[in-house]
Amino acid sequence: MKKIIVPVSEKYCLTIEEAAAYFGIGEGKIRKLISSNPDAAYVLRNGRKTVIKRALFENYLNDINSI
Repeated sequence: MKKIIVPVSEKYCLTIEEAAAYFGIGEGKIRKLISSNPDAAYVLRNGRKTVIKRALFENYLNDINSI
């Protein structure tokens, strides 16, 4: 089976590690944002795994002045 590689900029959801690299924010800061806003629209939980909805998180970052 051939593995399909999707560029991070085209993914719907990002792992915390991918989001940190893509947005230039530390993993710890992203984890802190998730823990302080567990019901945020950009957070998606798949069992034990938490991922970030890329476009919604990008919109969230556009609307704030500091993190």
